[in-house]
Amino acid sequence: MANFSFDVVSEVDLQEADNAVNQAKKELSRRYDFKNSKSSIEFDRKEKKITLIADDDYKLRALKDILLTGMANRKISSKSLKFNEPEKASGMSFRQTIDICTGIEKDKAKELVAGIKKLKLKVQVQIEGEKLRVSSPKKNDLQAVIEYLKNLDFALPLNFCNYR
Repeated sequence: MANFSFDVVSEVDLQEADNAVNQAKKELSRRYDFKNSKSSIEFDRKEKKITLIADDDYKLRALKDILLTGMANRKISSKSLKFNEPEKASGMSFRQTIDICTGIEKDKAKELVAGIKKLKLKVQVQIEGEKLRVSSPKKNDLQAVIEYLKNLDFALPLNFCNYR
């Protein structure tokens, strides 16, 4: 009998993230409250890091809001952004780095597997690196798992691919 399967991944489209950062930069250049300030937003695509630099705490929070709005407009979940603690930079300015998280960590994957097993469906779940593969002889069981994962309030954004 044929087995059907799909993969559960947590990925971020880096081109869309780049577009969101560029959109935030434009917004920054147009905002009156940022006129004559040293505030900036930089995106390192290789490292998957965004760096915010602002003159004070208020402007740093405003920069975060601008960035989060841009990300939401580009359909990038805020769950995939890990905000590190702000630190003092040169002069009186503040710097904050934001990591873009991709992949499902082992402990989070185990948490997902346990949740899927509680459904008591005839499905097999394997952890393959930073993704999960769910397989079953019944398509309906796979669709039930997808529906469960979509409704789950999880710490990472979950995507589904390779549905066969």
